[in-house]
Amino acid sequence: MVADLSRHLTGEHAAEAEASYELAGDGGAMADPLAGARRVVIKIGSALLVDDARGLRAGWLDGLVDDVSTLRAEGVDVLIVSSGSVALGRLALDVGGGALSLDQAQAAAAVGQIELARAYAEALGRRGHRAGQVLLTLDDTQNRRRYLNALATL
Repeated sequence: MVADLSRHLTGEHAAEAEASYELAGDGGAMADPLAGARRVVIKIGSALLVDDARGLRAGWLDGLVDDVSTLRAEGVDVLIVSSGSVALGRLALDVGGGALSLDQAQAAAAVGQIELARAYAEALGRRGHRAGQVLLTLDDTQNRRRYLNALATL
């Protein structure tokens, strides 16, 4: 399954993924680290999900969701932690490259988050899965009560 997930990585990220799946010393492939997993967390960075010139990489997202569907069919809980809202919002608002002010970044994130959530919901929905969203802050991980609430939600 790792090979399936890593095929979605491109460029410099592919080399990082391949390096992390090799055994130290003998150079042989490591046994699938997802074998027997009950829950898998997949972190998706903006560079994989969004093309700065064309927007959302829908084909890439569809391939990822195919892999998620395979994991779900095997009884694995899958959590996706995704970046991309600011990058999508920049495109929607036609805010050029370079650093954004705080208010520009917040506006881009607000606009892009809706597009990002819709894209995940549609891609997952085509395969019979539902998307949900949990927004967390640093305080949610540091405050015991809030941490337990977030954990119960997941």
